[in-house]
Amino acid sequence: MSFTSKRIANYFFKGLLFVAPLALTVYIIYYIVQFLDNLLPVPVPGLGILIVFGLITFIGYLANIFITRPIFELVERWLFRIPLVNILYTSIKDLMSAFVGDKKKFNTPVIVKLSEHVSRLGFITQEDLSMIDEEDLVAVYLPHSYNFSGNCFLAPRENVRILKGANSTEVMKFIVSGGVSELSQPKK
Repeated sequence: MSFTSKRIANYFFKGLLFVAPLALTVYIIYYIVQFLDNLLPVPVPGLGILIVFGLITFIGYLANIFITRPIFELVERWLFRIPLVNILYTSIKDLMSAFVGDKKKFNTPVIVKLSEHVSRLGFITQEDLSMIDEEDLVAVYLPHSYNFSGNCFLAPRENVRILKGANSTEVMKFIVSGGVSELSQPKK
């Protein structure tokens, strides 16, 4: 390749490194705004998203008023009684509150040593696991890059210990929520 064609290729790839992330970012933001705007069939562009944000803000206001708060608590108690809905609702609520609620959880970044030469970045979600008799452990969420998923490890039987008395539903909520949900004291 000649000197000029190498420079042109170099400029092209540098331009691609700038344009591709910018174009994808603009496209994703446009798609999200478009989706939110189309939630309500309003003929004026942008009005649907304003109504959605206004409605969510109004519901948040109602949830904080002394008079209407019991209604929201009643609806939540009703949702807690439905088996599958309970796991989904509480896990999503706990995960959302980790980012925007009063109990933000993903604010302590850590490095977890997995082996002598391998470490991962994560966030402490629970520092006290004494409720399951594990005082020496902390809950660390190790998110995957660009993905909502987890890992399945195959471990020798002698490395696996059953949590006696732990409620399976609560443990599932704890796992699905990334360690954000609270665990109750196991029955002895």
